Amino acid sequence: MDNGRLSMDANLLIAGSNQATNAEPSKPNEMVKFPIYTVLIDHPEGKILFDTACNPDSMGSEGRWPDAVQVGFPLDQPEECYLPHRLEQLGVRPEDISFVVCSHLHMDHAGCLELFTRAKIIVHRDELNGALNVYAHRESSGAYIWDDIDAWMKNGLMWEPIEPDKASIKLAEGVEVLNFGSGHAWGMLGLQVELEEKGTIILASDALYTKDSAGPPLRPPGIIYDSIGWQKTANYIKALAKDRGADIWYGHDANQFEAFRKSTDGYYE
Repeated sequence: MDNGRLSMDANLLIAGSNQATNAEPSKPNEMVKFPIYTVLIDHPEGKILFDTACNPDSMGSEGRWPDAVQVGFPLDQPEECYLPHRLEQLGVRPEDISFVVCSHLHMDHAGCLELFTRAKIIVHRDELNGALNVYAHRESSGAYIWDDIDAWMKNGLMWEPIEPDKASIKLAEGVEVLNFGSGHAWGMLGLQVELEEKGTIILASDALYTKDSAGPPLRPPGIIYDSIGWQKTANYIKALAKDRGADIWYGHDANQFEAFRKSTDGYYE
């Protein structure tokens, strides 16, 4: 599902991608725009949602995002791109979702989490603990938005944390949650899905922003919590994809996303 576009400095997407040099000592920074998307899996064992995009009330004078975040990460999200509207277009209500898999709890991946009060919310234990620590300090921290977290708490979500030492869990037939550990965030999760039409895909989310991130050589993001963990995870995803003959769906690759079949066009069997 296409949930709009976010912009940020190119050096945050890939660290050092637009750095000044002796030849260009005053090289200007560059804002790049990239897609935000979510994935709905209509499974006989229950509907599964991977990530929940940005909250529709993120921007503006009364928006959830702090001013610094709105300026640094401007959101372009037409109304039809709101996650509730995308689901409505498919005849799906939030209460129809059985599982929500949170790759991590940043603002562009967990902004609508509050809607899914009947779903099991699957998240990395370290990521949930980190977000709760932000909440306890009563202020937003980086990409963790206090008002988003406040809405999760008030709506009494049914959390099912994955412990750090759990490599993976089978969520349903042909659907496996992958524990990527720390890197881009405190605790990242991915999803492996077996499709009749396309075979095996690995939803990497922001563990690998783009195909360029995967290299070679590996090119880490400018937004990173654990650089060693990020490299370990990136190599793990690449090795897993090679071993299982899987395609990697990157978190914010504009070129790859352009080629995806969107929910407005159909679906993958």
